Amino acid sequence: MFKLITVLSAFFLTVVTVAQTNNNSFFKPSDTLNTARRNAVILTEASVASLSIIGLNALWYSDYERSGLHSTNDNSEWFKMDKLGHSFTAYQLGRFGAQALDWSGVSKKKQLIYGATLGFSFLTAVEVLDGFSEEWGFSWGDFTANAAGAGLYIGQELLWQEQRVQLKYSFNRSGFANQNPNKLGQGLAEELLKDYNGQTYWLSVNLQSFFKESSLPKWLNVAVGYGVDGLLYGNAELQMLHFPYQERSQQFYLSLDVDLTRIKTNSTFLKQVFNVINVIKVPFPTLEINGKGKLNGHLIYF
Repeated sequence: MFKLITVLSAFFLTVVTVAQTNNNSFFKPSDTLNTARRNAVILTEASVASLSIIGLNALWYSDYERSGLHSTNDNSEWFKMDKLGHSFTAYQLGRFGAQALDWSGVSKKKQLIYGATLGFSFLTAVEVLDGFSEEWGFSWGDFTANAAGAGLYIGQELLWQEQRVQLKYSFNRSGFANQNPNKLGQGLAEELLKDYNGQTYWLSVNLQSFFKESSLPKWLNVAVGYGVDGLLYGNAELQMLHFPYQERSQQFYLSLDVDLTRIKTNSTFLKQVFNVINVIKVPFPTLEINGKGKLNGHLIYF
């Protein structure tokens, strides 16, 4: 799922670069419905999503036995990190989808119905493919996490007309992938997606949006993060069988962050660059509470 976000981010950056070269106002949202833009957005999103589903079906699921549609309960695995990954992906793809329709001049209602649900729709389609795979199965936990990610975006737009609380991601190579590369990835590109030990998911809260009359910087956020350590298999019993002496733990983090979309700039190019890379939590000094209740400090935490 992280790869899909990377593809869409590259697409947005490409569009913005072309726009900056030809016409600085190109990427400004249209005040009225621009059918050419809307059709381009729909065609692009439909093409990327369709090719991704076809590619997954041909290149990934073809390696596993097919089955009838069935479900699985994996809620106890990976200390819920996989569920946070689903929520993060649904939230960010929904954000990009809604913004793309906003650029086209589509009404706010249709932005939320057809744009903000982009991630949820795509991930549900992937979940159905899982359901027809003997190896996996349709996960109601994943489905719920997808809905939660989309709901976080839509709910805030309906309540506040802005994103005061955002889901963000950061990564630091853990070293555990070398012990089980089949599960955790081989090389940085795979580890970004598969090694939950290196991932941290954040709820990043913009302070000034809750205290409108304060003199706080508009870009300043406080972030609460969650991560894990020592997970070589999702299932604890399976890990105990293969790695009986490896302890599994959870960590909670408190840090500052920057909402890059609230930084003032007159450059259309920079605005869109900030918008895309805002999926990443900005490194800051961080406090950590580990699974044993011990408080640790990090001068800079990625």
